[in-house]
This record gives sequence, structure tokens and C-alpha cells, in this order.
Amino acid sequence: MKKTLLLALSLPLLVAVLADIPYFKTPKPFHNPAELRLLRRHFSNRHQATGGLPIDSSVIFLTAKTCGGCHGFDPTGFASVNNSSEDVNVYDDWGSTMMANAAKDPFWRAKVSHEILVNPAHSLALQDKCTSCHAPAGHYQAKLKLQQPHYLLSDLYADSLGLDGVTCQACHAQAPALIGSLHSGALNFDTNKIRVAYGPYELPFAPPMRDFVGITPLYGEHISDGGLCAGCHTLITETVDLSGNLTGGTFVEQATYHEWLNSRYERDRDNITCQACHIPQIPDEVIISANYQFLTPKFPYGLHEMAGANVTMLKLLKENRGKLDISAKAEHFDSTITATLRMLQQKTLDLTLESQVLNGDTAFFTLRLANKAGHKFPSGYPSRRAWVEFEVKNAAGQTVFHSGRYNPDYSLPDEDANVEPHYHVINRPDQVQIYEMVPGDVAGNFTNVLERGDKALKDNRLTPQGFTTTHVAYDTTRIVGSALSDPDFNRHADGTEGSGADVLHVHVPIHGYTGEFSVTARVWYQSLPPKWMAPLFEYSSPEIDSFRQMFDAADRAPVLVASAEKTVLVSPVSTAAPQGSKITVSPTLSADGRVHVDVPADTPARRLRVWNAAGQMVWDRVAADLTLPATKGMYFIEVQTSAGRVVRRVVRGG
Repeated sequence: MKKTLLLALSLPLLVAVLADIPYFKTPKPFHNPAELRLLRRHFSNRHQATGGLPIDSSVIFLTAKTCGGCHGFDPTGFASVNNSSEDVNVYDDWGSTMMANAAKDPFWRAKVSHEILVNPAHSLALQDKCTSCHAPAGHYQAKLKLQQPHYLLSDLYADSLGLDGVTCQACHAQAPALIGSLHSGALNFDTNKIRVAYGPYELPFAPPMRDFVGITPLYGEHISDGGLCAGCHTLITETVDLSGNLTGGTFVEQATYHEWLNSRYERDRDNITCQACHIPQIPDEVIISANYQFLTPKFPYGLHEMAGANVTMLKLLKENRGKLDISAKAEHFDSTITATLRMLQQKTLDLTLESQVLNGDTAFFTLRLANKAGHKFPSGYPSRRAWVEFEVKNAAGQTVFHSGRYNPDYSLPDEDANVEPHYHVINRPDQVQIYEMVPGDVAGNFTNVLERGDKALKDNRLTPQGFTTTHVAYDTTRIVGSALSDPDFNRHADGTEGSGADVLHVHVPIHGYTGEFSVTARVWYQSLPPKWMAPLFEYSSPEIDSFRQMFDAADRAPVLVASAEKTVLVSPVSTAAPQGSKITVSPTLSADGRVHVDVPADTPARRLRVWNAAGQMVWDRVAADLTLPATKGMYFIEVQTSAGRVVRRVVRGG
């Protein structure tokens, strides 16, 4: 055997043996001591000038500003730009999101204060629970490093790390173990190397991060797993009665992650994760760090837009940046608001409006709403809701039917005070279809106090596609109320579950009107409805009073998610049969389109007309036998006699 062949066969074995030998050599620093001193002095001064923490190698987490030095805007235009040379740096994109400002969100602060005022004996536990998701790095650093039993608002207000909200390491330092199995603010961080940052790229270039800020970058497949979001986006609270006593029950405040599990998008089916929509990837090759000209580009690249649906709060944050000590610029908020509107208006809902019967005393319409999100719509905090506005005007522009109208303060005048039911059919203007989850207390009344949440009084939020009531996660994602018995709610045409859609039937009284109708359907989204705000503003605290001022001055208009319009012709056909009439039509289901009309001799037919479901006349002559058009569907046969008019319905099959 030749020596070269022997070497070739032995080399893999040698590599395998060497791989198992422990290697204790300390990695050579990439920066020399002088460079480290210069860089640390530069960035430390920069951070202190902007309120950041000086670098401390003993802490577990760092502020986002520390990451922004390399992963922020690169004035040279070398790093964090896409193929079109547009800036896509993660620090600025993140800085104007709800995630970055979770701890500065004035509504959240006011709501925590409200809960404390309602149940003051639970103050410590309430604050500790709420900060675990809205200020996770500050919360867990206090717990893991300082061994604090609670992390309170007073701690948060004095902690620049906590004020970072859901900061970089709140996601990137989560360990792969337990991913997807945690909830209610329980997060599992990797502290084995003091500080780590998991990312989606294999073989990351570690020296700059390790030498300069003490963070070890690691490849982590779990960073793209939807389970990374589970710890905060499933929240189960303990129930108290109206006196503040624990009942032993629990309430699912939100279960966005579980909604995703109960959908076609979860990892074992389509595997379209949370990150796929909220950190959308672009195929461009992007240099992900400034200051190092030799780095190779990475792709695909995840845009840290983190767009959700809360346009109202983003606008409020933008207008109150100074009051809330927010460093993100107005143009960054504009970018996030644009991304959020794009998410709501392009990636959330398909709306289809169809006319059915357009004659007689009633016009019939169907409205199909199909959820395109990977979770319920709306999802998240239970104040969020969507509703349908359905408006019909006659040829003169006069409103003849209007369901879902709203007041100048964006409240719904026709909404029931406690809970508006889910509708399969709407036939009165004072009925409004609201897609929402309504928390109820132990007495069965609506409550906006989360600790008093005992059970949902209603949950007809549009389910994601693939959702079923037999899924293992259904216990946290239930449909509640009459939507559960609605034959068109989350049902395919064959009656099986999983459509992710609802078909709403609207019956509009015509009162003998003939001519054109202009029909408009709109779906509105609202994150802070007056119904939720009113009980909050009955209390007073620094946080509530401050938020009230911002809220009163804010743009609180709901967001138009989708709309559909149709102009239809109403035919002069009455569905009221003459008294004693014995007019018959056979067959009522015609496979070949041939139909026989039998009229008694004492009431001879004077005219016979046929209308299709769109209100178009397709036959006008006197004949006992007629042939329907080839198009399948429902038809209306109008028979005029000396005793009046009668309408019979037939279906053209075939």
C-alpha cells in the first residue's frame, strides 16, 4: 500500500482523536492592550454621556448601547447596509419598536399602577411579574446577580438596563434548553460563559465581541425557533375575587405562542416561525458589524423591524420621546409605524364581500374574513380588538343601514356594556361584530383588572389557519361564546375545522326600495378602546395621570385593516306571496336548468320574470316552461298574477 494512500486513510481517524482531546489554551486576544484601552475609553465615554452603564465584566447583561457601537449605524456605509446601500442596522430598527420601549410604555406603567391600587396587598408580586417580561434583563440581573427577591418599578426607574425593555440579550442570551416550554415571564438564560449572544450564523467571528465587551457570540439554531418568544407571549395569571383573595383559579391573559402551535404554521407542519414575520429575512449579503473591514457578509439577514399591530402606542411614544427619555429618533418611529401598518394591512386579513339575494324586503350579503396571521387576530393583550363596519347607502347617498359605527372618541355606541355577542347573522344596525377576548371576573362581569380575570366571557378572535378544538394547546386557546357553534366560524365548506376564517351574513331591510345600493365593509383594529381606558382613568397615580395626559393628546384613531366595496342593483321583487296562492315551481333543484311553473286557472299569470342572485333579470316572458341560464346558482322566479306577485326560489345545478 502506498504511503500517500495510508496517510489519506489515517487522517480522518487522527482528526477524530484530536477532537476529543481537551484543549485548554487561552484564545489569543484579537485586540492588543492599547487598542482595547482606546476602544473602551471611547465607548465608555459615549455610553456615560447618553446614560448608559459603564462596562462591567461581572454583570450578566449589557445595555443595547453597548451592542450599538458595532451593530448600529455605520457612517462609512460599509456595515449594516443591504444590496441597495440602504441602512438596515439592527440597533436603530430595534430602538423604535414596542420591544425596545416595553419598560417605558406609559400604558403599561399606568396599568401596573392600576393593578396595585386595586389590590395593594399584591403589590410586590404584581410588579415582579410584570417586569419579568417588560424589563427582562434588568429583572433577571437583579435576581441572578444581586439575589433580589423582587424587581419593582422603583428599581426599574433607576436602572438603565431595565429601561432598555426587551433588550438585545433578553433574546440572544436565552439558552436552547427549555425553549418553548416556559411561560409567564420565566426565561432561561445561558450564564455558563458569564455573557453570551446566540445568533443564526455558524462559526461567528468571536474576538471583537469577546475582547471588547466580554460577550461570547455563539451559533444557536434556537434563535430562529418560535419557542424563543414563548416565555413572555404566553401569560397565565392567578385569579383573585372582588375582595382580592386568591381563588385558586388561573386565567390565560394571552397565549400567542400557543395559538401559533395550534396552527398550520407550527414547526411540525409549515414551520413558519414568529421570527419569519416579525424579523423578516432579506436575501441580501450584509456585513453585520462595523469597524472591521475584513468581515465576510452574512445572509439571509433578519430585519429587526419587530412590527406588530400597535400603531396607536407607537405614535404616542414618538410624540412623547422627551418625556419618556426615548433616544430613538422620530424618523425611526416613522419607519416602525410604516412596517406596522404594512403588517396590519397587507399580511393580516383577506376580506371578501359578496351579494346574495337583492330583492323583496331584504338584501342578503356575506362577508368573509380570512386570517393570514400565524396566531389569532387580534392577539396579545386582551384590550386589542377588531370590528366590522357595514354600511349601505341608496342611490341618493342616504344611509339605509349602518352597523359598527363609532363615536368621535372611537367608542362604539351600539356595543353592549358588558359583552357584545358574536353574530352569525346581523340584521339590525345596533348589532356589531367585534372580534375580541373579553375577560370576566368571578361575578361574570367584564373586567380590565387582569388579576380579577377568572374566565373569558367571549373569545371569537379569528383563529389561525389549521386551528382545531382537538389540539393539545386548545386548553389555552379556546373559542368562547356563540362563535363555537357558528357553522361558518373556522369551518371549511365541508364543515371541517381549520379555515381560519369567519363568514358573517348581513341581512339589510329594503322596505320596497329598488335601484342601486352602495355597500361598504370595513374592518378596524383598535388597541386602546375607551371601554378599557375608562376604568383605568377612574384611579389616580403618577403613572396613570401622566399616561392620561399623553392619551388625551394622542392620535387614537383605529387602523383600517381591510375594506371591500360593491355597487349592486336591487330588483323590484317582493317575496310576499298573494294570500291563498297555490303557485308551484318544479323542480326546485334543476340539474339541466329546465323548470315548470304551475299557476292555478283562477289566477292566471300575466308576467313571468327570472332574476339571478346578483339581482340581474335573465328571463322576461309568459310561459309555463322555462330554461335557466347555464350558470349554476340560485335564481328567483317572479310570477305576476291578478292577485299580486309571488317569488319562488330554484337552484340551477348540473
